[in-house]
Amino acid sequence: MSTEGGTKAVVAALLANTGIAVTKFIAFLLTGASSMLAESVHSVADAGNQGLLLLGGKRARREATPQHPFGYGRERYVYAFIVSIVLFSVGGLFALYEAFHKYEEVHAGKPNQLLESQWWWVPIAVLVAAIVMEGLSFRTAIHESNQIRGKRSWGEFIKSAKAPELPVILLEDFAALLGLVFALFGVGLTLVTKNGIWDVAGTAMIGILLVAVAITLAIEMKSLLIGEAASPANVRKIVEAIESVPGIGRVIHQRTLHVGPEELVVAAKVAVRAGAEAEAVADAIDAAEVRAREAVSDLTLLIYLEPDIDRGQAAATSSGQQAAVEAPAR
Repeated sequence: MSTEGGTKAVVAALLANTGIAVTKFIAFLLTGASSMLAESVHSVADAGNQGLLLLGGKRARREATPQHPFGYGRERYVYAFIVSIVLFSVGGLFALYEAFHKYEEVHAGKPNQLLESQWWWVPIAVLVAAIVMEGLSFRTAIHESNQIRGKRSWGEFIKSAKAPELPVILLEDFAALLGLVFALFGVGLTLVTKNGIWDVAGTAMIGILLVAVAITLAIEMKSLLIGEAASPANVRKIVEAIESVPGIGRVIHQRTLHVGPEELVVAAKVAVRAGAEAEAVADAIDAAEVRAREAVSDLTLLIYLEPDIDRGQAAATSSGQQAAVEAPAR
């Protein structure tokens, strides 16, 4: 579900950003507005980022090899991390550079091409159309995210999601919409006040926004790359499933690790009855693996269970037997 929904959101964003980038760049060529150039580069970066996400999803589906026995699921995290770098450098830093460059021109008293152009209305029309297209893309991302978000807030969803595509698209589309508002703010006030400093301000606001979103994405993708455990809800389901099997007393301790958005490694030490036959223990472990997979059927589990004697139970049983032997002597 998350993979299909993420791909749909990525494709919708890619189509929207490609069309938007072309129209913004034409508007920049006609008017010279720095806000439009910053937004053009922003849309080109976003379209490239969506291409990277699709490439990462394709490469992650490769079969496991002896060198990579757990598969290539983490490639999706790698490409999502690259997206944050592209957004930071190509989008954010370029916009800040363009704002500084335009500020120098305004400070030097150079004529503003936007104010002198007969096409002054084009950026307004392009930005309004872009807001509509980005809004449709954002709506798709929200709809697909709601299929798996559950009762989590949007902040919790972005922080806890194991599939990177939807959080990336959500943040990119949100930044794109807000960036368009900033560009409209800069271009509109420049036309109203005849002062190019507002175009500079709008461009700088776009740059700061993109840098902030890129840093947020980088932090989240770094956590996924290092390796995150299963969600508390899934850990609880797995433990309960294992402990429900006859012949297994309890889970002594366990560790989980996502090696991909839908791939989870589960390692656990489980308590079995002292004196249990090897065949019975093996059957109990096999049954526990089946029940754990059924408990979280949306994930592919790689399970490794180690049987051990429940020392606490064995000690309690031994004490009880000793007391029973000594009781008649008293």
